[in-house]
Amino acid sequence: MTPRVITVPRLADLAHAAVGDGLLLAGDIGGTKVALGLYSQRQGTGAPLVETEFPSADYPNLGSVVREFLGGQKVRIDRASFAVAGPVIGGRAQVTNLPWLLSEGELGEELQVRSVHLLNDLVAIARAVRELKAADLHTLNVGAPVPGGAIAVVAPGTGLGEAFLVWDGARYQPYPSEGGHADFAPTSKLEAGLLAYLLREFGHVSVERVCSGPGIVNIYRYLRASGYPSAAIQELGAGPDSARSISEAALRRPEPDPLSAEALELFVSVLGAEAGSFALKVLSKGGMYLAGGIPMRILPALSEGRFMRAFAAKGRMRALLSAIPVHVVVRRAALLGAALRGFELATSRAAPA
Repeated sequence: MTPRVITVPRLADLAHAAVGDGLLLAGDIGGTKVALGLYSQRQGTGAPLVETEFPSADYPNLGSVVREFLGGQKVRIDRASFAVAGPVIGGRAQVTNLPWLLSEGELGEELQVRSVHLLNDLVAIARAVRELKAADLHTLNVGAPVPGGAIAVVAPGTGLGEAFLVWDGARYQPYPSEGGHADFAPTSKLEAGLLAYLLREFGHVSVERVCSGPGIVNIYRYLRASGYPSAAIQELGAGPDSARSISEAALRRPEPDPLSAEALELFVSVLGAEAGSFALKVLSKGGMYLAGGIPMRILPALSEGRFMRAFAAKGRMRALLSAIPVHVVVRRAALLGAALRGFELATSRAAPA
């Protein structure tokens, strides 16, 4: 797969611009894609010098991706900040859906960068949401935000990421969560059947098994095994392209594939219920943000009302949840958050998030 260049730079020119310009290499390291961006202290996070996406599975490690990104140019990078899909403990991280073990110290030596910082990708997204513009968001529920209220982030992609922000009296502080690995809780007879179907295969069924790219495929397989008809897709693997195919077939107009449409509807209901549960757990009166690659691709399905009905369907808590603003993030927020954190560390003595 060919890397997708979002901004085409003249890397040879960047080598000359690097001297004294405070270059930051930021990255969003996911199980499917690696996004890298190069930023200057002078221009800040609003104007990356170059930004490129790479397919994660095509590379043995992050260093090889960075080397291809730089294309052999001798660019002097002052520091690097990488958002990682997985927990970061003691400056080390195992990417959840990729066999890469990352270490701040080892990456610094390999990339010849004096300072490398790793942070959880959902913490990076949470760090970014307060900086997003109106054009970066698609609002599903205007709600009534409470000043200083907690903010929740749910991001279905290759996995299911969750994070939250808490107001400390001066600013919002982001915190990670591995809530995507908590138990899947069915809310209907159809979903109970899905749980039973997946229990036979996995033993333990986390909400990520259902509410992610592979989760869409799992839902599709369950419905097909249950006897639902399909007009288009017959055989599917478990990769991200399969989930995309299902979503595209479901949203195809004027004739969507019936089985794909049913699978996407069930996925949206599960996502709405999980987002509502997470909103209750952190009492996110400041808002709920849906991020990651999937929500951007399925905006029509999220906007037709099924998501918000499932989000608010919490019995006595319905009124509280109905007042929470809900937004879909329509830009790569993890990369922005990694860049923001990198520059923040460059200008402060704050402990790493």
